Amino acid sequence: MACKFISNENTNQWLEALAKDHVVFVPVDDGGTVTFRPFGEGRKLVLDRMPVRSAKEAVFPQSETLLTYKYDKDPENPERTSVRIRETLPKERAVVFGARPCGTRGMAVFDKVFDNDRIRDPYYATRREHTMFVTLACTKVESTCFCHEVGSGPADTSCSDVLLTPVQGGYAAEAVTECGEKMLEASFFADGGDKCAEAEAVKKATREMLGEAHDFSDAPEKLLAAFDDDEFWEEQAAGCLSCGACTYLCPTCYCFNITDEATGTTGKRVRSWDTCMSFQYTLEGSGHNPRSTKAKRLKNRVNHKFSYFPESYEKYIACCGCGRCIKSCPASVDIRAIVKAAQARGAEKESK
Repeated sequence: MACKFISNENTNQWLEALAKDHVVFVPVDDGGTVTFRPFGEGRKLVLDRMPVRSAKEAVFPQSETLLTYKYDKDPENPERTSVRIRETLPKERAVVFGARPCGTRGMAVFDKVFDNDRIRDPYYATRREHTMFVTLACTKVESTCFCHEVGSGPADTSCSDVLLTPVQGGYAAEAVTECGEKMLEASFFADGGDKCAEAEAVKKATREMLGEAHDFSDAPEKLLAAFDDDEFWEEQAAGCLSCGACTYLCPTCYCFNITDEATGTTGKRVRSWDTCMSFQYTLEGSGHNPRSTKAKRLKNRVNHKFSYFPESYEKYIACCGCGRCIKSCPASVDIRAIVKAAQARGAEKESK
């Protein structure tokens, strides 16, 4: 990867230039919560803390209109109606600046689900194609970080176009994709020089802070072995409040609901985030609910990320290890501890 350098002063000017023909999402403090908002005058970047909300909203908005419709009555026969539908594909081009590598890695899960050989979600695919990611390598770790245990790392370049690493006076910038290479052609960037070696030292030091990685490779079989152990799952879910904060903050969660919002003969079809931790999520029209308890819902969430998804997608764990679900959970439910408990349970049974 080509390596260049951009000073702190030029970084702001670069963002201003990008904002002329892109929506540039940057992490800012919004009411005490670091989240991504469009770059603009008066917006102060917060780059020394992991954003509470990930950057997935840039390609998978919390709420989006898929289409609008209008019913027209036949004036010759009022009992007959026709419907006109207008697709509302996104058109804007965007840049996400300052996302952490773990958060951007979540796009790899979305890519497998929304844009594969069998299915192409045009809304997601269009935004994904029109959005560039400039990620920021981590220089410190938190107790909830475990990216290195799920195949990632503090300088992971998965789904990034440019990786920035903080160095003295600015950032070392590495192009990951062709789009990233073009971005680094801007006049704001200088030759990397010794900043590149400094960046490698920063990345190495941060990785060492994480320590040795736990091995989750046998998690799928151990979780399935515990599938019918209701006592185990009720114990794991004892503290869960079913608030769904874990799923809404997760960079890899993609559950959604679709509703029609009508006014007279016109309306729109809206896709909104949903959560599998909600009782209503799997409530059937008959009144039956296959996941009627929070233990069953937590079992599904954990198994989906560490068992079902890896089975469907070449052992790829649908968790980026960012730890947002642990850090922001009101009851401190720890998904990595649940998986480790299932592994320990399985190992104990096998030893008998």
